[in-house]
Formats: sequence, structure tokens, C-alpha cells
Amino acid sequence: MIKNFFLGLLLLVGFLVQAQSQPNTPSFEKKIFLSDKGSLPYAILLPENYDPEKKYPLVLFLHGAGERGDDNELQLVHGSSLFTAASFRAKYPAIVVFPQCAKEDYWSNVKKEATKAGGVQFSFYKRGKPTTAMNLLEGLIETLSVSFRLDPDRYYVGGLSMGGMGTFELVKRNPRMFAAAFPICGGAATKRMRRFKKTAWWVFHGAADPVVPYEFSSEMVKGLEHVGAKVRFSLYQGVGHNSWDNAFSEAALFPWLFAQSK
Repeated sequence: MIKNFFLGLLLLVGFLVQAQSQPNTPSFEKKIFLSDKGSLPYAILLPENYDPEKKYPLVLFLHGAGERGDDNELQLVHGSSLFTAASFRAKYPAIVVFPQCAKEDYWSNVKKEATKAGGVQFSFYKRGKPTTAMNLLEGLIETLSVSFRLDPDRYYVGGLSMGGMGTFELVKRNPRMFAAAFPICGGAATKRMRRFKKTAWWVFHGAADPVVPYEFSSEMVKGLEHVGAKVRFSLYQGVGHNSWDNAFSEAALFPWLFAQSK
């Protein structure tokens, strides 16, 4: 009995020492962007050993409809752990930002209609005014460019579902801003495609997506190819709406992303 007690005590002490020796997982800092158009919560992660005198790439990640709100937390559910990983921070020093869209808003200007089957049908406007969330997002980017020394040749944006749609629209509205974009299970109107030409693209979608049809992405890829944009397309057979799990598992994603420069 005593022997087992001391053995257990030694194991507990060893576990505590090991836990204390592990480096702390970095966390996103929560902030709120304010303008005359409203407020936009966002979480920001600075590089390891951040130096305000250095220029850093900017990575924006736009969440899906299920993570909308104002808690400044839900938007981190999908994808944030990729950027807090020690391997990422060692290889790719960057300023990473996860903004959060309001509950009743949407990143992109898209018409949504309920179907008889209980789903949602999306229709993309060829032209249209930006949503409040998009206006706030563009204001946030401008503020970040003033607050930090960002590398103007290495702005990157990606997102999933609603955020994939927002990725397409943000680039379309700012055709010279982003070096690369990675929309996941998104879509957009296949018009004015030359506005996408200066950005490198890696588009992801699940072929069995019951929420956002994969054709939205495949049609955008065709349009991108037609205007001579640099584009890659990963269509995952048998994968549903959560194709972000597959995209996040792509070992080449970050090497490809950070190799892009204007």
C-alpha cells in the first residue's frame, strides 16, 4: 500500500514537472473595431517575438454563418489552432486576425432563400452594395495597416462557407490588395472576373456538400482560369460541408500561401 502510494506520488510529481516545462500555448487577443458604421469584434495573434520595427504578412480568416455573434470567441472554433501551433509560429511569423460577423449580418452580399426541403438556396448578386460587416471588415484592414507594419505585398485572406463567400467578395472589392486567397466551400457571382486576376487562389470544396453546392466553387475556378489567374482547386469526393477539415489538413497549404507575394 505504502509502496503504491509513493509510486503514485512520483508519477504525479513527474506529470506536474512535465506540464510546467511545456511552453504556454499562445492565445488570441480580443479587441473591437469601432467606426461610424458600427462595431466589429476581432481576435488578433501577433508573431512569436514580435518586433514592431519589422514588417509582417497579414492573414485574415473569415468564419462561417454558425460562428456569427458578438462574443469574440465563436469565430475561433474552426482554424485558429492552426495558427497557434508551435510549428506554424516558428516557420511563418505573421499577424493573424479572426474578425466576427454580427448575428444578423453576412460577409458577402448574397440572397438567401429557404427551400421546401428545409435548406438554403443562395443567389449571388452581380453588383450590389456591401453589407455592414463587409464595410466594417474593410475599415478594420485599414486600421490594422496603420497600427502595425504590415507587408503590403503579403496580405492573405481565407474563410469557410459564408467566409469563403466573403473571401471572394473582399478580393473582388479590393483587387490589388491580396497576394493570395483560400476560400473553402464558398462561392460568388462569376462576373467581372478580371478583378480576381492579380490574386493567387487555392479553392476548396466537398463534392457532396449539401449546404453550398460545389458548383459554386467549380464555376469560380473556371472563371479564374479563363482570365489567367493562378488557381488550384481541391474538390474532395464524398466530403460534405465540412471540407475545411480536409483543407486544414493539406500539408502544402501554408508553404503555398506564404510563398505568394505581389
